[in-house]
Amino acid sequence: MSRTSKNSDPELTDRLSRRGMLGVTAGATAAALLGAAAPASAAPAEAAQTKGRGRPVLPPGRLGIQLYSLRDKVSTLGFAKVFAELERYGYDEVEYAGYTQGSAGAITLAQLRQLTRDHGLRAIGSHVGYYSGDPNAYTFAQNLDKVLDDAQALGLKHIGTASGPFRYGSTVDGWKRAAEEFNTYGAAARKRGMKFYQHNHAEEFSFATDKPDVRLYDVLLAETDPDLVFLEMDIYWAYAGQFRFSKRADGTPASFDPLRYVLGQPHRYPLFHVKDGEKDASARDGYRMVDVGDGDIDYKRFISAVNKTHGGYRDHHWQAEHDNPVESFAFARKSSEHLHSLREGC
Repeated sequence: MSRTSKNSDPELTDRLSRRGMLGVTAGATAAALLGAAAPASAAPAEAAQTKGRGRPVLPPGRLGIQLYSLRDKVSTLGFAKVFAELERYGYDEVEYAGYTQGSAGAITLAQLRQLTRDHGLRAIGSHVGYYSGDPNAYTFAQNLDKVLDDAQALGLKHIGTASGPFRYGSTVDGWKRAAEEFNTYGAAARKRGMKFYQHNHAEEFSFATDKPDVRLYDVLLAETDPDLVFLEMDIYWAYAGQFRFSKRADGTPASFDPLRYVLGQPHRYPLFHVKDGEKDASARDGYRMVDVGDGDIDYKRFISAVNKTHGGYRDHHWQAEHDNPVESFAFARKSSEHLHSLREGC
């Protein structure tokens, strides 16, 4: 935190400092890696003209897509036709958002795994719910063994949730309880040779209701074991959180840079969601979601900075995503073209 008050939690602050999680701690590292601010990425048409010049920003073999973006196609055409298109667009990886294909018919996990491989794709992860009031729900809290059995059957190396740790509310103690459960899931996943991860939305960057100097995301980072619980940063939602939660309840500034969280401890962020937005100060989140390459988020700068961390070029996976694309195949094609066009020094 940038200041202390009667609401501060000294024990929590000490853990944050020791683990190097706070944005201010990562600031020196970020400055060294980023140097001067990079120019804005070229528009897709201009960037395409630079093909072949400079090292590609996107690590080879690491372009993925979150299949939630293509849920309309999966539920009508089925996985096989969707994977055929992704193969044609140059994708390397997919992140599952469920294992069924709607009206396209029943499919087994073994068939899904084989289809993925048949189209030259690797399944890099999957999103499963954290908690539900239904005791029979397919979530980590209710059916941990089943969730891990299925992930293992699919050959996944990562298994995670896009649910925020709000099960016990928005207090520091509530998030400590949720973090302990996440540690349990992480330990169970590790025994199976997998990494458990959590995917953020904007709300994770809000402040605790009982300690308004404490950002909830910092609680999650401090209270989870870095060897058991990993993070998938949704870059768009992190920037939305930067916009929405840049001040404390008393109006004092509390800005943060999403990239500095990553640079502070890059090994905790194996996965990223590459989602774009146009700045719109009138919108609640400060952005309007658009196709990758059509927005204001400087992915050339962001990915380049992560690449410069220890093992960065080989240790991270980049999943294109749009929550509600106008046409999902067009989104997937455009995202691949844009991200493959980004080159260092161009």
